[in-house]
Amino acid sequence: MDIFSYFTSAIDTENRMGFDDDEFEDAETGTALSVIADAFEEISDLIKKGNSNGGSFELRLKPFCDACSLVSVLFGSLGIAFKFAEMEYTSKVRDLSDAANLYGTLSKVIDCDVKNDSVKSAESLTRKLRRVRQGLDLIRELFLNFLSTDDYSLKEAASTAYKQVCAPYHTWAVRTAVSAGMCALPTRDQLLLNLNETDESAEDEMRRYIKASLPVIKYIDNLYISRAITLDW
Repeated sequence: MDIFSYFTSAIDTENRMGFDDDEFEDAETGTALSVIADAFEEISDLIKKGNSNGGSFELRLKPFCDACSLVSVLFGSLGIAFKFAEMEYTSKVRDLSDAANLYGTLSKVIDCDVKNDSVKSAESLTRKLRRVRQGLDLIRELFLNFLSTDDYSLKEAASTAYKQVCAPYHTWAVRTAVSAGMCALPTRDQLLLNLNETDESAEDEMRRYIKASLPVIKYIDNLYISRAITLDW
């Protein structure tokens, strides 16, 4: 797909993202941010417990994808500026989820591609997992920037996060389109309204996600590093 088509796609594509409305239908479960933070705390706890028990812990693909699918709402709340990320991220989470019954764990996904010498092929699940990991890190960096100061606009926070996490791996055309789209980002107040959060509640939930997502990101990186797969792609 031409990168510029991401910014002209119909708004109703949001209804085909990686989470269903009924995932948040019970208001008592909390806001989208709190649900996402809860999910990643559970995954993070699994990793920490697995590592503390010694041996080789393997994170299962299904719960990982279930948690990742919730993050789509965060990309959606950023509007058309991050439509490219929302569409790419969601499609890759969906492909990994569809493969969960076949592979079982994240490590088996990578091992299969290593065996077939297809790790860096365009449609390999290993490559898609790498892109999902970048999506998680993009949100983490955006939150870190967003919370660093009240004077930091969402545009500045998002631009800095994108340049650090994704830009090194994107073509000039993608980087140019993203830069143009940043002008359409909502304000800080609009973002909080979109997420049904206050300044205080958003800070609490964002910090929970920042803390919980880091062990997950490191776990994925270690899967590549332990197999001598470079992370520069």
